[in-house]
Amino acid sequence: MARLPRLTVPGYPHHIIQRGNNRQAIFADSADYELLLDLIDEHARKQRVALHAYVLMSNHFHLLATPETVQAIPQMMQAVGRRYVRNYNLRHARSGTLWEGRYRSTLIQAERYLLACMVYLDLNPVRAGMVADPAEYPWSSHQHYVGRRSDKLVTPHPLYWELGNTPFARDQAYAELVRSGITSTQQQALTDSALRGWALGEPDYVADLQRRTGRRVARSQAGRPRTKSADDLSPIMEEAPVRPK
Repeated sequence: MARLPRLTVPGYPHHIIQRGNNRQAIFADSADYELLLDLIDEHARKQRVALHAYVLMSNHFHLLATPETVQAIPQMMQAVGRRYVRNYNLRHARSGTLWEGRYRSTLIQAERYLLACMVYLDLNPVRAGMVADPAEYPWSSHQHYVGRRSDKLVTPHPLYWELGNTPFARDQAYAELVRSGITSTQQQALTDSALRGWALGEPDYVADLQRRTGRRVARSQAGRPRTKSADDLSPIMEEAPVRPK
């Protein structure tokens, strides 16, 4: 099934994935990782996007973020993508595209999936066989959340603050969540939803999101098409194209 057009809704967490073209590496050295993080920090602040978690892998990266406006994430990702490729090509004497098309993203229900998505991001390097412990991986927000360092990029979501009454208690509670991991079902749901654009959450959450936005946000159900309601006839809210500078 083809993925849905991307949808950005202010105030909702979004799981974002950007992949390298043909799964090629998008980082050649540590300076490249640092450059991308600096660009994400700069444009997240400029566009008013709260970055809750991230992981930079060798050929793709994930972000978990909440925008304040409908254009915040598209404008942030466009600026980051263009500037990174320009600098990467200059540094490494190459030309041409680096990304596998445009970024992919979806909305997730915070109460059900936000902490699971953070764990999912943290465990990416472990699943890839790059490290045995996510705390050993330098290019993610995990070390920030377990008290290993302070990361200026990160804006913790309110659900993280509810893990404990002190920084130490939160660090310990979150570290235990990561040690416990997520189920294969959760892992597959988080991957599929972001790649295909399906909103991820309980039925009531998805139904409310569909009513609010006036567009389909989940996989179609098999069977006879239902009669359209007034909600179905409302204008579709899709991401407006961003004009190139």
